Amino acid sequence: METVRPCGCKGIRSCLLCEKEYKITKPNLKIQLEKYSSYVYCPLCNLSWPGWNSDIYANHPDHRGKSIEFPGVYIKLDFLNHNDIALLTKALDDIPWEVSQSGRRKQNFGPKCNFKKKKLRLGSFNGFPKSTHFVQQKFLEIPILKSFQTVEQCTLEYDPLRGASIDPHIDDCWVWGERIVTVNVTGNSVLTMIPYSGPNTKYNLNDVAEYSTFEDKNENGDVRNVIVRLPMPEGSLMVLYGAARYEWEHCVLREDVKSRRICLAYRELTTFYRNNLSKDEEVKELLQRASIFR
Repeated sequence: METVRPCGCKGIRSCLLCEKEYKITKPNLKIQLEKYSSYVYCPLCNLSWPGWNSDIYANHPDHRGKSIEFPGVYIKLDFLNHNDIALLTKALDDIPWEVSQSGRRKQNFGPKCNFKKKKLRLGSFNGFPKSTHFVQQKFLEIPILKSFQTVEQCTLEYDPLRGASIDPHIDDCWVWGERIVTVNVTGNSVLTMIPYSGPNTKYNLNDVAEYSTFEDKNENGDVRNVIVRLPMPEGSLMVLYGAARYEWEHCVLREDVKSRRICLAYRELTTFYRNNLSKDEEVKELLQRASIFR
């Protein structure tokens, strides 16, 4: 269904509202994924253990089964405290929401990007909300985010009453850099990781060789044939990089949105884009605007 629906969905994207109104049948991804062996990442020991339920890390250190390594993920529990969460939730709700696809709403602050044509426009972007400044300041406390310069901040709301979800994907690799940052403001959820086996032309993955120091060593071949579940508890921060960034699609299953969830997604530029002399003035202007909080 190619038309844009009132709920914000279009194409193959759908939510509970348009599925009911337009009699759309959506395949159950959870059922498909449950056919594979699954592991849950424990942020306390940085290992993945057999299972599906994301609260498995509550059993730490008394895990069961044989663990596997899952490189390229960093999770900071309690990145936001209860006061941070309350203030930030109110501040975000004071900003107008826009409808988005698959049962979500969004707030976008950053340049407009056409990933297929590889074009970036600054448009009306002129900085970030002042009320969210402290979140980016807290990045300075995280060693893996050293030198991270935010150029896009996107707020996403997942509503379980609309069957909110996000389909498997890899964030674009032409313009968005090596670290993908998510701050889970409110609501517990899970990021499900699926090994990617498609062409490197998709998601502009073929650009990665131009700027990334990541090398695919494939030291644990078994990890390619499994599903890995990354817990995203309320107030946590997650960073994907390396193998998790480039070799795995990530998604949020409808079944893992059990209450209202709000998250902040942060993106940096690739060094390839930042160091492109033909883009020098554009990059300078973008970074200048991205330093403003109003």
